[in-house]
Amino acid sequence: MTTQRPLRVAIIGAGPAGTYAADILSKTELDVSIDIIERLPAPFGLVRYGVAPDHPRIKQIIVALANVLGRGDIRLLANVNIGTDLTMQDLREHYDAVIFATGAFKDADLTIPGVDLDGSYGAADFVSWFDGHPDVPRTWPLHAKEVAVFGVGNVALDVARILAKHPKDLAPTEIPDNVLKGLEASPVTDVHVFGRRGPAQVKFTPLELRELAQVPDVDIIVYPEDYDFDEGSMAAVDAHHQTKQVVKTLTDWTLREPTGASRRIHMHFLQSPHEILGEDGKVTGVRMERTALQGDGTVKGTGEFIDYPVQAVYRAVGYYGSPIDGVPFDDARGTIANVAGRVVDGAEVVPGLYTTGWIKRGPVGLIGHTKSDAAETIANVVEDALALYENTHATPTALSPDNLFQLLKERDVPVIEWKDWEVLDAHERALGEADGRERVKVVPRDEMTNIALRRS
Repeated sequence: MTTQRPLRVAIIGAGPAGTYAADILSKTELDVSIDIIERLPAPFGLVRYGVAPDHPRIKQIIVALANVLGRGDIRLLANVNIGTDLTMQDLREHYDAVIFATGAFKDADLTIPGVDLDGSYGAADFVSWFDGHPDVPRTWPLHAKEVAVFGVGNVALDVARILAKHPKDLAPTEIPDNVLKGLEASPVTDVHVFGRRGPAQVKFTPLELRELAQVPDVDIIVYPEDYDFDEGSMAAVDAHHQTKQVVKTLTDWTLREPTGASRRIHMHFLQSPHEILGEDGKVTGVRMERTALQGDGTVKGTGEFIDYPVQAVYRAVGYYGSPIDGVPFDDARGTIANVAGRVVDGAEVVPGLYTTGWIKRGPVGLIGHTKSDAAETIANVVEDALALYENTHATPTALSPDNLFQLLKERDVPVIEWKDWEVLDAHERALGEADGRERVKVVPRDEMTNIALRRS
């Protein structure tokens, strides 16, 4: 295909999904000009703001993402919010195609009585706090001695571990100073993690689960009465190596005696949240319904209830995407409405709009799944390329990369490019080096922006 100009593509979101999509698109046969537009002052999305600070192994994904963003053929425009700094009309006028990779960072709903009590929190909000997200408050109410965590995925493990772990064991990580101070004041002694199905149905990854047992001065307690398998469970163990590893780890824990550690993480299975109990508007406990396996790995309630005294509840029951004005949204799934990455409005494809990552497929799968997801979307962009050139909404003048940058400048948007992020990155690393740490995150958005843009 011969054209007179590059195909102008905007990718909204500089996390793994957006960065992988940009990388794959840049290596196609198309002549492309790519901008990644990110609403936060820093790139890397959930790898920076959704992975616990004591998991540096996963943080190494940032190195791969930085290699892509720092090559020079993809332009980063961070600290730019779609909806205020740029509208959908602006995007349409300046790009031939727009790929939404905005992820999912809100908590999915849990509709049980008491969910709105003081002391009932979404796990996503807590993760944003301990990861130093610039758009959440600097403090967190850590007043509970006993805590419940609903959910049996890696986010639930992160929440339980960060709550139970002694702050001195988190101090060597990149954890922000305000978070460390908050955790130092926490009186927590017991964290109860609840799953409504059995051990063979949990979503923990084996490594994440095994790491839990390495936390100093924290006992892991698994209860034999919460431990059951049916034919569906055994089939899952036989069919999936990871499931087999997870079940073996949990089984080993049922045989361990508590060491007398000062803090404990209790693992409960076959218990479903029925109600969050409260008094004077504050959480005082949780009421769980015992469930029973049905032969195929599913469960149903038994009508038997168990109450646990807790003063805080964290709901780690999944993430939910956020709609974007002017883009069709699937409320049931919490995703942008799409077919294989092409945005759709009902049965009709919306020309020039695409999506990838969690906002495309829902918050399932690990970061590695994002590459294949992006490949599918980019294959469709390539297939549609001729139509994108012919039917673009973009004006010839606006197609210049300099034109969009000038527009943002006229609107007084303090855009952070890759070279500016490198300044902030170096600053955070210098802060960490003083304490023998890899980095110390700068948390306030204004401070991040001022450092990156070298403002006094």
